[in-house]
Amino acid sequence: MEPLIVLVVVTLAILVAGAAGINRLRPWPVALRSGVAAMFILTGSVHFVFMRDEIIRMVPPALPYPDLIVTITGVLEWAGAIGLLCRPTVAWAAGGLSLLLIAMFPANVFIALEGLATSPEDALIPRTLMQIVFLSATLAILIFYLRHRPVGKQKH
Repeated sequence: MEPLIVLVVVTLAILVAGAAGINRLRPWPVALRSGVAAMFILTGSVHFVFMRDEIIRMVPPALPYPDLIVTITGVLEWAGAIGLLCRPTVAWAAGGLSLLLIAMFPANVFIALEGLATSPEDALIPRTLMQIVFLSATLAILIFYLRHRPVGKQKH
C-alpha cells in the first residue's frame, strides 16, 4: 500500500506546486513522472533494506538465485526512477519499468496463492489492482512522451 500512497501523494504535490505557479511542474506528465519515480525509489530501496528477505521469498522457486534476482530488480527500479526524471530517457525508462512490472507480476501471484502474503493488500485482487494502477501510470508516461518526442532536424 505504501507504494500507492507515495505515487498519489507525490503526484498530487507536484500538481499543486505547478498550479501554484512553478511552471516547470505544471504539465501533468511531469507530476506523474515524479510520483512514479518516487514510488520506484521506495520499492527499489526495499529490495536492499527493510523487506529484502520477504521479497526474496516472493521469487517463485522455479527461478534460480532469488537473491540475485531481487538485487537486479531493485537496481532496475532505481535506474528506471532516475530515467524518468531525465527528459531524454523518459520514454525508455517508462517502457522499461512497464516491462519490469509485467515480468514481476508472477511473483505477486505466487505470494498470494502460496499464502505468503503478510498484509491484506498482498492478497491477489488488491495486489493486482495496484499493479494495474502502476502499469497504467508507466504506460501513460510512455505514450505521452512517444507522442511528444522532439522531431529531429530534417535534411533538405
